[in-house]
Amino acid sequence: MNKSILIIAAAALTLVGCGTADKSQKKEESKIEKVQVIRLEPRQISREVEYSTTLEGYEQMNVSPSVQGNIEHIYVEPGTRVAKGQLLVRLDQTQLNSAKVQHNRLAVDLARTEALLKTGNVAQSVYDQLKAQFDASQENLKFLQKNTFVTAPFAGIITAKNYEDGEMYSPTKPILQLAQIARLKAHINIPESYFPRVKQNMQLNVVSDIYPDKNFKGRIEIVYPTIDPTTHTFTVKIDIPNPSLLLRPGMFAHTTLSLGKVDAIVVPYQAVLKQQGSNERYVFVKRGDTAHRISVTLGQRFDDMTEIESKELRNDDELVVVGQARLVDGVKVQIADNSPQTTDNKGAKDSVKTK
Repeated sequence: MNKSILIIAAAALTLVGCGTADKSQKKEESKIEKVQVIRLEPRQISREVEYSTTLEGYEQMNVSPSVQGNIEHIYVEPGTRVAKGQLLVRLDQTQLNSAKVQHNRLAVDLARTEALLKTGNVAQSVYDQLKAQFDASQENLKFLQKNTFVTAPFAGIITAKNYEDGEMYSPTKPILQLAQIARLKAHINIPESYFPRVKQNMQLNVVSDIYPDKNFKGRIEIVYPTIDPTTHTFTVKIDIPNPSLLLRPGMFAHTTLSLGKVDAIVVPYQAVLKQQGSNERYVFVKRGDTAHRISVTLGQRFDDMTEIESKELRNDDELVVVGQARLVDGVKVQIADNSPQTTDNKGAKDSVKTK
C-alpha cells in the first residue's frame, strides 16, 4: 500500500514539473524585447591610417677601415657635424708608406722596360708581367690610402666614438658611427587590405611627441612588393626631409597617410558590445521580428561613433542601439515607438583613423 502511494505521488510531481517547464518555455517563447534601432547606411569617409615608427638617419654607417692598425688621430667627437669628404680618422701609415715605395719602384722598372720593348730588347711577356704588378700595386695603394686616411662618405653627424688616439683598431668594432640627419627615413608596416591603395611618392604627415604642434612632410619612397605571411602586412619606406634638423634618428613619431574616400559603416559606439573574457566585439541587428548577433571588427573610434566591419552585415539591416544588452541571439524583438529609423551620423567626423 505504501509503495503504491509513493509511485502515485512521484507521478504527480513529475506531471506538475512538466507543466511548470512547459509554462516557462511558453513564457520564454512569447517574450518580446522592446528595442530601438537605426537603419545601416554606408557613407563615404576620408580614410586616414595612422602608424607609429622610429626615425632613422637616411644614411647610416659604421666608420670601420678595412685594415688593422694603430690609431694615430681621430678628428671628430660625438655630435660633430661633418661634411662629405671631411677627414675623420688617420691610422698608422707604415703599410701605406711601404706600398708607396714599392709602387714607385715598379713605376721606374715599368718605364725602363717599356723603353726596351720599343727597341726590341725585351720580350712582350716580360713587359706584360711587370705591367700587371704595377697595376696591382696601384690598386693596393689606393686601398691603403682610403683606409689610412678615412673620410666621411656623406654629410652627417657623428653619433658614436669607440676608440681613442693611440689605441689599436680592430675591424670587429667600428671607430665611429655616422648618420645623416638632414634627411631621415622610417619604415611602417601596413595591413595587406590597403596594399592596392598605397603608391610610391604618396605624401604623408609626420608628427613627433616632442613637437606636437609641428607637422613634418614625408613621402613614400619604396613600397615593398611582398606581404608578410605571418602578420599579413607589407612594409613601406618613408623619406623625410629634415632641413631644420629638429628631428633626430631614434625619435618616436606618428605618421598619417590619407588613402582617399571609402565607403564605411559608422555607428554609435554604445551599440557595440564586448564578449566577457575575450576581445570579441558584436552587435545585434533586427531582421524581421528576430534579433541576430553578429561579430564585428572595429575601426578607429572618434567622438561617440565608431566604424564597424563584418561580412555578415547587410545594407538594409536595422542595428539595435537601445536594449541590446538584454538580447540573446534569436530572441523576438519589437521596435519601440520612439526608435529612429536611419543613421544620421551627425557626430561623425569626415575621417576615420586606424592604427
